[in-house]
Amino acid sequence: MISVSFLDKLLDGVAVEWVEVGRMISPQRGRRLVKSQLEEVGSYAVYQNSMRPLGYYHESNTQAGACFVIVAGAAGEIGFSDAAFWAADDVYFFPESEAVNSKYLYHFLLTKQHEISSQVRRASIPRLSIAAVEKLEIPIPCPNNPKKSLEIQAEIVRILDSFTELTAELTAELTARKKQYNYYRDKLLSFEDGEVEWKTLGEICRFINGRAYKQPELLDSGKYPVLRVGNFFTNGNWYYSDLELDPDKYCDKGDLLYAWSASFGPRIWEGGKVIYHYHIWKILPDLNLVSKKYLYYLLAWDTEALKAESGTGSTMMHIGKGSIEKRLVPVPSLKKQAQIVSFLDKFDALTASITEGLPREIELRQKQYAYYRDLLFNFPKTETASAASA
Repeated sequence: MISVSFLDKLLDGVAVEWVEVGRMISPQRGRRLVKSQLEEVGSYAVYQNSMRPLGYYHESNTQAGACFVIVAGAAGEIGFSDAAFWAADDVYFFPESEAVNSKYLYHFLLTKQHEISSQVRRASIPRLSIAAVEKLEIPIPCPNNPKKSLEIQAEIVRILDSFTELTAELTAELTARKKQYNYYRDKLLSFEDGEVEWKTLGEICRFINGRAYKQPELLDSGKYPVLRVGNFFTNGNWYYSDLELDPDKYCDKGDLLYAWSASFGPRIWEGGKVIYHYHIWKILPDLNLVSKKYLYYLLAWDTEALKAESGTGSTMMHIGKGSIEKRLVPVPSLKKQAQIVSFLDKFDALTASITEGLPREIELRQKQYAYYRDLLFNFPKTETASAASA
């Protein structure tokens, strides 16, 4: 376990000086490339205004192992690349330094992510002045002995990288399992002509709208929580109501719901009795034709295609009830449905469990990394050190 005593042992009595980042290592702005210069496949990724490469280029202007900052678009995002890349003009990168380990700088800047993000100007295109990063004070152990300083920095990097590498391994495993899940789900829910009967969703289930609200009806506390599309999958930001409504305007544990705007997609409600919003349907299947869990998997599988083919609306996309009721879907025998559900339930437990499995493990590792990262950069900041960096 890492503790303050570990920091003391690591420092072994050497001083720590807090120095502005810009004094230690000056960030350099990238150079713009026009769209015609980009390639779909190439030697070097091009970063412009997000952590996703804009394209590729045959040259690089940034060394491998560089820390960089996005200053427009996804302004305030901090990145690190093990490979050389091309930094465009909305990216500032930090060149190699004899005093600061680039990965050490990267981990440090992540401790200041909130502070950096708070300096972003929220206009039509969010922008960040690189001065906000340059003025941050970074702790430099043993500043009078660069060799010793870099050894200490490297040890901190080694510890933190061990957490991020484990998270990356778990994420890769989760991604592989999801691909495997999607592959088998596609196979299980795809049928040859004549193999099963096809029916419209309107023939096998009913879609019941929730209730539209006026703002005064929503309270900070009350008898019934209100499930909206904004908290459909997270259950956060509840509103409460004292309204007494028709039974169809409530949902309860085990009900199948479908968000047809904003969030999109089905879920089986696992909480208690709540009022559900107008942009959510409660779905009542004809149990003589289709099981509730099979219908849930069927809707989850079909949602993206349904959005692409039938989604409408300029400011907020939605799916009309008429469109979804006309949707043709495969309806095998109830026995076959049960077999499909059993198989998909096993995969779902591996990939999408909230309290168990890989997603929970990844979340815990990310929290662990953040905890130790903040602890390892919690060097004492004396008045002398502060004055020296002024």
